[in-house]
Amino acid sequence: MTLPDAFAGSRNLAIVAFRREHQQLVDSWVPWLDARAGDERALAFYELPTIARIWAPMRPFIDGGMARAIRDPVVLRRTLTIYGDVRALTEPLGIADRSTIALFLVDGSGVVLWSGKGGFDEEVAADLERVLHLY
Repeated sequence: MTLPDAFAGSRNLAIVAFRREHQQLVDSWVPWLDARAGDERALAFYELPTIARIWAPMRPFIDGGMARAIRDPVVLRRTLTIYGDVRALTEPLGIADRSTIALFLVDGSGVVLWSGKGGFDEEVAADLERVLHLY
């Protein structure tokens, strides 16, 4: 898959995670996003775990383990694992801090409309909600 071409919505929230323990931060956004995606058909969201290129030979094992752990077909469809040079992703997006998750609202043509970071927070969610209503 090529991103952002593979995104299905006219507005897509990409949640980029860098560490296994970031899953809890990602999950903290899911109820809020599920409610918005249900209300606004044009919003889709994706979990993008990033894994350094050095681990690419282990991809079948890693992907298989993730699939067995996730099991939910809806979650599996929205989880797009990125293997490769992590800096090739972080530098263009301006991600300086990999200690937490990064969030990007991207339109259908790949333009970043909004960005945030960290687990669910009411103020960050309100800012994202405001931007969602603009587009």
